[in-house]
Amino acid sequence: MNIILMGPPGAGKGTQAEMIKDRFPIPHISTGDIFRDAVDKGSELGQEAQKYMSSGQLVPDEITTGIVEERIAQSDCEQGFLLDGFPRTTAQAQALDQSLSRLGKKIDLAINIDVPNELLIERLSGRISCQECKRVYNLSYNPPQEQGKCDSCGGELVQRSDDRGETVAKRLEVYSQQTRPLLQYYGKQGLLFNIEGSCGSSQVFTDIQKKLESL
Repeated sequence: MNIILMGPPGAGKGTQAEMIKDRFPIPHISTGDIFRDAVDKGSELGQEAQKYMSSGQLVPDEITTGIVEERIAQSDCEQGFLLDGFPRTTAQAQALDQSLSRLGKKIDLAINIDVPNELLIERLSGRISCQECKRVYNLSYNPPQEQGKCDSCGGELVQRSDDRGETVAKRLEVYSQQTRPLLQYYGKQGLLFNIEGSCGSSQVFTDIQKKLESL
């Protein structure tokens, strides 16, 4: 099964993606992780992507589309995949459909996690992540056992520049303007599955699991 995981920044997509990956034998493809890895390595792509990410803007299509296409064509995606962070615009969705058609594939479900803006801002402003293993924590909801130190690997915990102040508001504004139309795009195709994301992550996953098992 080929799945798209949608939702605004702070909706809990990363948490749900990990749960889905553990339950179903498909790879989790996160463009956000790919870009951050490139930034950490200081590559040309990473430097270009960082200009947009640090100001809360979307990375241009020409930087993202080729990476995603190449990833989906790999052998571990033969049984399906979970896309997280792509597509973010209708144009990207159309390009994805064309790429999948060439590969003899199609999207089976687009999961949208819906969370009110005020809760998203609260979540994002308290979010910190490990510089080493990339595990994400929240100072209010899921704090580390030891302040500033990752429970998993002991790495340093930091707040990403795009989770601060005005950048958070900008990210949500960009999402609303450019990504919300995707709901209509997949809704018209009968592929959209809306889910309330304000409740706990376990309940959200239970609802997602039931839907995926019905495919």
